[in-house]
Amino acid sequence: MSGGPVYRRATPADAEMLCALMSDPAVFGGLLQLPYPSADAWRKRLEEQVLQPAALHLLALDAHGATPAVIGSAGIHPIGPSQRQKHVGGMGICVAPAWQRRGVGSELVRRLLDWADNWAGYLRVELQVYTDNVAALALYRKFGFDREGTLRAHALRDGRFVDSHLMARLHPRQPQVDVTH
Repeated sequence: MSGGPVYRRATPADAEMLCALMSDPAVFGGLLQLPYPSADAWRKRLEEQVLQPAALHLLALDAHGATPAVIGSAGIHPIGPSQRQKHVGGMGICVAPAWQRRGVGSELVRRLLDWADNWAGYLRVELQVYTDNVAALALYRKFGFDREGTLRAHALRDGRFVDSHLMARLHPRQPQVDVTH
């Protein structure tokens, strides 16, 4: 087995490992989620995700120690139930601090966008990112995301209201009808 991370779909059995990742202050400080999630809440969330065919939640695991650990989590999900927005997916990602700037985030985003473009039929993938998250902004731009606006005082983070950018990426080559016979 190589020394790199293992990538796979998240399952309800991953709740404890996701809870550990999301409880790291260096991780939850960059997310629009509340700190210290419970394993039960993550298990319920993962059980619901398994039933959503238009959603994909991927994990990056360091499976080379005695106990595997989630080092990255990323997903694309429908933004809502509206038929008129079925072509739009929302994306979120986080990577453990020790694994940042080592290609894990890029590989998670690459895999998600491949799925969104070639299998799920999403035309638009959007996300929100804090305006001061320079590394994440660079990652998203690398994959074709453009800033569409700034949401002022969008989230409460560490006792302060902070801004975030809304970014989106349109499918780079929309699917065509294959007329070969």
